[in-house]
Amino acid sequence: MNAQFDLTNTSRAPKLIPDVNLSIKSLMEEIALNDSLPAPPPENVFVGDGDYRAIGVEYLGHFIRIGELQPSESVLDIGCGIGRMAVPLTQYLDPETALYEGIDPVNAGIEWCVQNITASYPHFRFCRVDVAHELYNPGGAIAGHEIVLPFSEAKFDFVTMVSVATHLPEEEISAYAREVMRLLRPGGRLFLTAFVVAAGDPDRPTARPRFTRGETPGTWYGDPLAPLGAIGFDAGIIENILTKAGLQIRRLSLGHWRGRVSDHYQDVIIAVKPE
Repeated sequence: MNAQFDLTNTSRAPKLIPDVNLSIKSLMEEIALNDSLPAPPPENVFVGDGDYRAIGVEYLGHFIRIGELQPSESVLDIGCGIGRMAVPLTQYLDPETALYEGIDPVNAGIEWCVQNITASYPHFRFCRVDVAHELYNPGGAIAGHEIVLPFSEAKFDFVTMVSVATHLPEEEISAYAREVMRLLRPGGRLFLTAFVVAAGDPDRPTARPRFTRGETPGTWYGDPLAPLGAIGFDAGIIENILTKAGLQIRRLSLGHWRGRVSDHYQDVIIAVKPE
């Protein structure tokens, strides 16, 4: 394990005043019940596991409570897939002041988002980035460790990487971290989910996934036959990657994948670009 990272130095969401918490809860309930919002057919392969609408609404709450996302901010969603995070954000981001950009290597998801989200919410835009990935885009033209995203410097206030670092090797997470540092405005935040594996986590019977040591030092695999299906890292590795890129770690909120009580499944890291 990486001894530089102290898992006792973790925190949960910032404390919000009761009225704000009630407003967020009310917004989430309203979105969850809004059948007029776009949703792909559940049999669509890119929808993946779980309830499309419920997971998106859940993450909107995490973006606000843990990431302190404001309605006026510009958002970059790296690995936007088929718009799971974007749809609830359409009900939160201000169309007059906010901007959303979603990128993903899988074209089918991007096409669905353009046809079903951008058509009604033009401040939500999507583009395919043809980055290679052995599971999701094996024929991609761009190597992951050479990724350069098609946006100008300091364009965004908030960058999300939900279930992205859980499918990438260390050198590719480093490449994205450098790009996030370039693309965030000073004071902007990165909301990244990961599996941060600490002593005792792999041995806990209720942990899901049950990780085993990977071939690369510091890595853990949910399934050794498909290492990038779910990859975890020794505590401290991802924090060090983000710090090396120039970001400052503001918060680590531990997830319940390890079999302990939490409001969210994967671990959440909030990193900030210095002012």
